[in-house]
Amino acid sequence: MGAVGSSRVMCDNVPGLVSRQRQLCRRHPEAMLSIGRGVAAWTAECQHQFRRHRWDCNALERGQRLLGRVLLRSSRESAFVHAISSAGVVFAITRACSQGELKSCSCDPKKKGSAKDSKGHFDWGGCSDNIDYGIKFARAFVDAKERKGKDARALMNLHNNRAGRKAVKRFLKQECKCHGVSGSCTLRTCWLAMADFRKTGDYLWKKYNGAIQVVMNQDGTGFTVANKKFKKPTKNDLVYFESSPDYCIRDRDVGSLGTAGRVCNQTSRGMDSCEVMCCGRGYDTSRVSRMTKCECKFHWCCAVRCQDCLEVVDIHTCKAPKSAGWISRT
Repeated sequence: MGAVGSSRVMCDNVPGLVSRQRQLCRRHPEAMLSIGRGVAAWTAECQHQFRRHRWDCNALERGQRLLGRVLLRSSRESAFVHAISSAGVVFAITRACSQGELKSCSCDPKKKGSAKDSKGHFDWGGCSDNIDYGIKFARAFVDAKERKGKDARALMNLHNNRAGRKAVKRFLKQECKCHGVSGSCTLRTCWLAMADFRKTGDYLWKKYNGAIQVVMNQDGTGFTVANKKFKKPTKNDLVYFESSPDYCIRDRDVGSLGTAGRVCNQTSRGMDSCEVMCCGRGYDTSRVSRMTKCECKFHWCCAVRCQDCLEVVDIHTCKAPKSAGWISRT
């Protein structure tokens, strides 16, 4: 079987792809490995950002069915997942271009010759991240799922997908290397590089907390704010239609795993506090022993040496509701 045939078989067996995505997969089979890395990156980032919340993004690890329930609700969480997943594909494809892993792209071809910034003249060199290609590919691949139906949810998802792509580009930074006598900056070579994906995650987390509830306008072509006291959303804002469930109990219909067994912080007053995390059900406390590094000392030059110490700590976990099974309304 030739390369074309093998890529067709591979792409036809990837679950959940729509027709347009399968076409892109067959045309760029090597990109699917990069997209897989992007999925791993945004899933880990989502779990990091929600680690202290009742919904902790771990529904992603339980399969697409639970995640699908979250995404079908058009809630804040759905808005964040669409934005961070779109951003993850941009980041992964752009990185793959710079590392020469894709046949269809390379370093940014526009960054050539000389240019000028606030510090003076410099020459473009090295390998500038081809963010425009990453955005173009991600838009074609990720948005393909929404292009078919131009309903309210599709418009919301397309808006949040775009906000995620723009977030990656927001943190593109110029890096330079100095040339000259004793490293003086009489000559500079510069390139554009993406920041660590955590910056994108932190930025989208702030957008999640400031997400704007919207309703469709009368002609069905866009949004208007649900509450007139709030500002109109920009292209960088996340938007949502429905209020979020409380995620306290296991409920398939909303994609909630509940908070039974989740670790809570007894001294916190935030979302990870035992009162909030456990939804007022109370918590169990267990005492566990663990090894930690202690009595660390710096030794010249250049090492830090520590002792292994046994530490006894109390771990607090949320009690289960009296009816601990799955709730389903279907």
